[in-house]
Amino acid sequence: MNLLVLDTSTEWCSVALWLDGRIQARRVLAGQRHSSLLLPMVDELLRETAINLHQLDGIGYGSGPGSFTGLRIACAVTQGLAFGAGLPVVGISTLESIAEQTGANKVLTVLDARMAEVYWAAYERDGTGWRTLTPPQLALPESVALPEAGEWVGAGNGFVALGDVLRPRLSAQLMRIDDTLMPDAAAMAPLAARAFTRGEGLDAALAAPVYLRDKVALTVDERRARRSA
Repeated sequence: MNLLVLDTSTEWCSVALWLDGRIQARRVLAGQRHSSLLLPMVDELLRETAINLHQLDGIGYGSGPGSFTGLRIACAVTQGLAFGAGLPVVGISTLESIAEQTGANKVLTVLDARMAEVYWAAYERDGTGWRTLTPPQLALPESVALPEAGEWVGAGNGFVALGDVLRPRLSAQLMRIDDTLMPDAAAMAPLAARAFTRGEGLDAALAAPVYLRDKVALTVDERRARRSA
């Protein structure tokens, strides 16, 4: 199975090729330049591996949660490439891709959502894949909690951005914290391969991002009040 995978959900821009289990990847700190960097990175990777879009079996993309603009870029580029080559697509959770990088069996993933909030989820390894114990959600850091006892690892830059709230509450319950891990196309590649193997590929027209945040204009105090109501 040959797959292209894209992610622009954070300040990082990454692309990867899954070639029957072998991964070739590119990753750059893009800032706000995802729209200008993504397609050239895809072209470079395809040329380097002598693969064209019509030799692929599908395209995976980081569906979120993450940056509103970044998720739209990945989704739009995925649709454009997939429509042109007649390929199915599959969305991959950015938080699950963080868990994939830890090597652990139980992972609490926490990603900075800005505006004093985090995106977080909890996963447990299930064979070669992951079982979701707490689904991805947008929350204040005070509400992040482990779903059950066990040997848990914390991962994601939420432990940096809002570590003053998260670490005092959670450090004693975590074996370690990998706060440098971010969503990444190379980590999404095996997740995408498993999803396509399970028959989860969709028509490109159905590709959609997972935003979680439905309103960005509320102040921090307003969001706290809404959650405590």
